Amino acid sequence: MLIELVSEYGVLFAAVLVAGGAAGFAGGLFGIGGGIVTVPALYAVFHSIGVDEGGSLKTAIGTSLAVIIITSLRALMTHHAAGHVDVKLLRAWAPWIAAGAVMSGFAAEAVSPELLSAVFAGGAFYIAYHRLFGKKRSGAASPYDLTKKRVHIPIGLGTGLFSSLMGLGGGAVGVIVMTWSGRSIHQAIATASGFGMAVAIPGATGFVIAGMGQVGLPPGSLGFVNLPAFAAMSAMTAFAAPLGARLAHRVNGDLLSKLFGAYAGLAALAILWDVFTR
Repeated sequence: MLIELVSEYGVLFAAVLVAGGAAGFAGGLFGIGGGIVTVPALYAVFHSIGVDEGGSLKTAIGTSLAVIIITSLRALMTHHAAGHVDVKLLRAWAPWIAAGAVMSGFAAEAVSPELLSAVFAGGAFYIAYHRLFGKKRSGAASPYDLTKKRVHIPIGLGTGLFSSLMGLGGGAVGVIVMTWSGRSIHQAIATASGFGMAVAIPGATGFVIAGMGQVGLPPGSLGFVNLPAFAAMSAMTAFAAPLGARLAHRVNGDLLSKLFGAYAGLAALAILWDVFTR
């Protein structure tokens, strides 16, 4: 199936590879799963081969979640080796993020493509605003304890639900919350890179189950996860994620946040324009 798709859709396959590399690099660099890159790219590829809006968008999100498993694992390993990961916080949040992701995956079948696009765009605009215009909290001597149950349970559930519906890995939300609480940008990025697996494993499973028996999906799909696209993107993200993670330890975090915010805003505009003007 993969060989057939390459021969028939060579340019589109190349675009998937490029998007996978960019997503992996961004995942390591910003502590995100890379879905903000992969969802618009996969949606455009699936739609261009004749898949309708609903099938294209839901399969793009489900496939993105599956790719995030690889991206997050590779980025987390690199950040952990550098000693920047808050393991205690990661362990406290992960089960609740996973629970929120499960809820999202099983709700996907009932959500219209327009609403799903609005959720994606709304989250992307929110992220863009805080990356571009959000005020940094002045250096707190003692960062707020985010492992308290009254904090990590509701935020973890919300992060998993929201991120999985967007096809993201939870890192974008996690970085915002951790930097607001007084954590350094480098520790926030490193720790948030681990949120991806908590979101993506149950989220992708839910999208597979929700999409079983659906017609009109891209060739080679298992539910709402496209296996050829997953294989191609995973190979690229596995290579690129450690490169981005290493660079994140050496560059100015403020500049990187603003660049990412600009991309998030443009991606939201692009997907809204494509869905609502057809």
